[in-house]
Amino acid sequence: MRLISYKKGEKKGIGSIENDLVVPFSQIKDLPTNMLSFLEEGENAFNIAKNLCDKPKETIKLSDIQIEKPIARPPKIIAIGLNYADHLEEIRAAGRDMETPEVPMIFNKQSLSANGPYDDIERPVVSDKLDYEGELTIVIGQKCRHVPKDDANKVIAGYTIANDVSVRDWQMRVPTFTIGKSFDTHCPFGPAIVTKDEIPDPHNLNLKTKVNGEVRQQSNTKHLIFNCFELIEHLSTAFTLEPGDLILTGTPSGVGVVENKFLKADDIVKISIGNLGYIENKVINEVID
Repeated sequence: MRLISYKKGEKKGIGSIENDLVVPFSQIKDLPTNMLSFLEEGENAFNIAKNLCDKPKETIKLSDIQIEKPIARPPKIIAIGLNYADHLEEIRAAGRDMETPEVPMIFNKQSLSANGPYDDIERPVVSDKLDYEGELTIVIGQKCRHVPKDDANKVIAGYTIANDVSVRDWQMRVPTFTIGKSFDTHCPFGPAIVTKDEIPDPHNLNLKTKVNGEVRQQSNTKHLIFNCFELIEHLSTAFTLEPGDLILTGTPSGVGVVENKFLKADDIVKISIGNLGYIENKVINEVID
């Protein structure tokens, strides 16, 4: 399934994109009406939804809806730094002495940074160092702790695309990164949560980021230093993962900061990954009331 949250007129709902049509889950009274509750329902809700998608009674044209961020407010947004070999190489080539991490570099993005797959990204008034990072993102489907990597696939609901938008000068002021990664609107993600049964190998997906049509990032998830399952093992050692948590797995080479190419108003950032689709966001200047 390709799980989405959407708006049709003034009404919001969840469903799945099947054969370029939306199957609304509202036609089954036992299914939740928001994505986080749906994920929390677990396997039973997934099975009911899958059966519905196989034989839908009602469908909606994609042109009749507006796709919103899949989860309105993710419980946690966890991100991984320096997790592509090619990204490490470009940092070293720029003159920074950077060792390959022995354990994943973890930081958080605040939940209010969550943004829709086609919504605007704000260029903050306090910085002109706005940057993009295209990333494969894991969506957790089960509450879990101490998950061995060999069992990690069991707790994944699916995968999506995210842009780990970064305000570089704020990011580098302190070693924790969090504040420079957490400005409002700075985690657009979607367009769908593609369930894991649709992704045979999350570690062989092509990733491409374009800015105004120019390719800036082009890589493959096979170059991840710590793969999706290893990340879940590592994170769940420390704290409980919950349905709806996002894990942004890191970005490849080609980020703007390396060549001093920062985003400005009216830039269009498009990130596509394998068969997950794409997100596309326009940069606008923040307006303070």
